[in-house]
Amino acid sequence: MRKLIAFFERFRVFLFFAFLQILALSMYITYLSFPRLQFLTSANAISGQLYSWEHDLTKHFNLSDENSKLQDENIALQAKLPKSLFRLNNGIIKINDSIYRQQYEYIPGEVVNSTVTKRNNYFTINIGEKHGVKRLMGVYSPNGVVGVIHSTSEHYSIVKSVLTKDINIDVTIEPIGLFGLLKWDGRHPTRGNIAGISNDLKIPRGSKVLTRGGSGIFPKGLMVGTVDAVYAIEGEALWDVVITYSEEYRTLQRIYVIKNLMLEEQQQIEKGIPEDKEER
Repeated sequence: MRKLIAFFERFRVFLFFAFLQILALSMYITYLSFPRLQFLTSANAISGQLYSWEHDLTKHFNLSDENSKLQDENIALQAKLPKSLFRLNNGIIKINDSIYRQQYEYIPGEVVNSTVTKRNNYFTINIGEKHGVKRLMGVYSPNGVVGVIHSTSEHYSIVKSVLTKDINIDVTIEPIGLFGLLKWDGRHPTRGNIAGISNDLKIPRGSKVLTRGGSGIFPKGLMVGTVDAVYAIEGEALWDVVITYSEEYRTLQRIYVIKNLMLEEQQQIEKGIPEDKEER
């Protein structure tokens, strides 16, 4: 005990200086957005490798279930290929594949680290710039939407998940066809909310919530969840729509990053849309 006290007395100045340095660095990264983004980006390569090692030690426990999901997904994807489609025109005619142009590519990956208990939750995935991943690309799983790419390094990426404050993914409620924005209130990782839905129409419980595809980040029709409850917002002509996510984010492993091959063309033409001015 005496030696411990003597140690602290001898190095008290250095220890106090180190404490102040750590405190200052923590405050600098926490409260300034640019340093925080730079910190996340530069830390991806190092922390991502550590998470990957940890992930490799544990993922084999879920191999059976994951392989079954992968098989089901491959069957569904095969059914959507052009060679599996037909067109009705005076009978059943096999289509010419040249009629179709591919719009989306999918980059497979795995979640190697994640949080679901914070107000803003991020996932680390084991694919990055080397694999074609870029900031603001969409991410989904075999069961539903996951989030949007926040930052990348050569081999890893950080995903801003749907379990964050300002995710704002455009969705539609089927079969009604109502449009709204996906939100999260920070309460539970299995439930989200849809904002901007007018209360002039009834929304049946159990209605499917799908991606609308308007932003070009996600294709139209990806599963998001199902309507669990609908509440009136006091003083507003809007519904507060509570949904249950179709994906269980606490056990999520396999994901796909979505690359829209026509996104640049869409964004370019949308720049010409008049804002707050009458068309002439």
